[in-house]
Amino acid sequence: MQGNRKATPGVFKVRLASFTLLATATLLTGCERGSADGSGESTTGTSGCPAVHAQAEAAVRQAEQTDVPWNGPISGPRKVPGKTVVYVAETMTNPGVAGVANGVREAARVIGWHVRVIDGGGTPAGIEAAMSEAVTLKPSGIVIGGFDPNSTSRQVSRANAEHIPLVGWHALAAPGPSRRPELFTNVTTQVKDVARVSAQWIISHSDGRAGVVLITDASIPFAKNKSDLIRKDLATCAGVKLLATENIPIPDASSRTRREISSLLSRLQGRWTHSVAINDLYFADAAPAFRAAGKKGSGPPFNIGAGDGDPSAFQRINSGQYQAATVPEPLSQQGWQIVDEFNRAFSGRPPSGYTAPVHIATADNSAGATTWDPPGYQETYRKIWGE
Repeated sequence: MQGNRKATPGVFKVRLASFTLLATATLLTGCERGSADGSGESTTGTSGCPAVHAQAEAAVRQAEQTDVPWNGPISGPRKVPGKTVVYVAETMTNPGVAGVANGVREAARVIGWHVRVIDGGGTPAGIEAAMSEAVTLKPSGIVIGGFDPNSTSRQVSRANAEHIPLVGWHALAAPGPSRRPELFTNVTTQVKDVARVSAQWIISHSDGRAGVVLITDASIPFAKNKSDLIRKDLATCAGVKLLATENIPIPDASSRTRREISSLLSRLQGRWTHSVAINDLYFADAAPAFRAAGKKGSGPPFNIGAGDGDPSAFQRINSGQYQAATVPEPLSQQGWQIVDEFNRAFSGRPPSGYTAPVHIATADNSAGATTWDPPGYQETYRKIWGE
């Protein structure tokens, strides 16, 4: 695969007819959910932020590389046999959560452990009930799959009291161990890196002139933090205007996204050139609205998902259907990492400290793949575990 090709040529050039101090203040603060900037400024011309644009192009080229060697752990404890892990999922309709669960299952088969998945259904009551069931089962370890452990603090405290190790996936804003709440470790890419490279892709792709819609789920602290960082990084380019921020909870995406996108298309019209969402799944639900409005699948608006890189996102990207890029999590690799982290916990060893680097997938560098599955990790983990 060619890892150094540019994602998409800068085919959309934009010029601001006027750019006043008031417009600058609006850019820095952005728009709240459901609001749209009504300044009527056009977006055509040369780069609106030459220095930032050059930095963005370099960062995007680096993130698009596919021939990166494994840079994770190469040593650790041999497998501890006979363990049982319960994976508590925020909702299995979230492709990222489901993808990691599949990775955990796959790795568990290799190491010889039993895995049970309990679906929280995407509601506070469902997630709390799922965690209660998980703790009651008294497994060797529990995965907190894609939800805030503070929302189930009573169950987390019970698990801690019973010395059941907890490993999170996208459970907290930062990777690594946590004391409050007490997690052995949290597996995720660096959210600040994902946010930055997503914004840089828009800056690079638009030549520093874009009108952007940001889609988030403010009910999940991890997701809200990501979208706040994206907003901040977009604001580093004076030629990029944040037109609107839409807060759509992931469990409501299928019922709300099409309606919200249709409303935005009506209000923003040609000023909307790019979109960024904290999860790819929004673009699956947005596609019918774009199609009904007569928008071409290849854009504009040009859409990038700041996670999680599920197969349907790759299919949309590879076929040019309302998504141009994604910043995918290496979902399977992270599932294997979760199993390795538990093995370290069961062996009385510290967490590995590994954080996967960010990657940008486009039609140019994915070569028809439907996941971002970096090379080398399975062979390495097998060797570590003695398999």
